[in-house]
Amino acid sequence: MTYRARRIPILLCALPIVCSLGGCGSINSHLAGGMGDAIPQWAGGLPADAPPRPGTAKYDEVMKERERERLAPKTDAPATQSSNNNAMGAIH
Repeated sequence: MTYRARRIPILLCALPIVCSLGGCGSINSHLAGGMGDAIPQWAGGLPADAPPRPGTAKYDEVMKERERERLAPKTDAPATQSSNNNAMGAIH
């Protein structure tokens, strides 16, 4: 087999591999959103207290709750700080 005749089968084998690698970027962007939810926390997945993904109904509920907590007056914070200071006493 000549050198030129041997290049054609190699090219025909490499061509599908190269074309399929070009599609990995678009496929992975669609799969990454769902696969992150399927990975357990011990393997590096989302923690249990992570907020839901944007665009879902639970996300809207969480954001409303955060906004409500942000706008709520902070009344018990100064009382907690003064009681902690009295409990420690003087440190010399």
